[in-house]
Amino acid sequence: MSAAPVTSDDVSAAFPVLGLTCGSCASRVSGAVGKITGVHEARVDLVAGGTSTLHVTSTTPLDAGLVASTISDAGYQLASK
Repeated sequence: MSAAPVTSDDVSAAFPVLGLTCGSCASRVSGAVGKITGVHEARVDLVAGGTSTLHVTSTTPLDAGLVASTISDAGYQLASK
């Protein structure tokens, strides 16, 4: 999901996500995280049945707890690092 153009001042982060099995799962997570204020882009590198990676670009660093709760609300969970 892309809401605004990415600039050089933006912050990128990656989050490991468990439970994604298909493109629909990935879309659900990226769509939910994409609605967080300040997020420009959220995309998932899907590893069906394994640990997928959510890549997020935002205007400021994101609170990991907010990202975790958003992913949980979508029906999935962050993996332990």
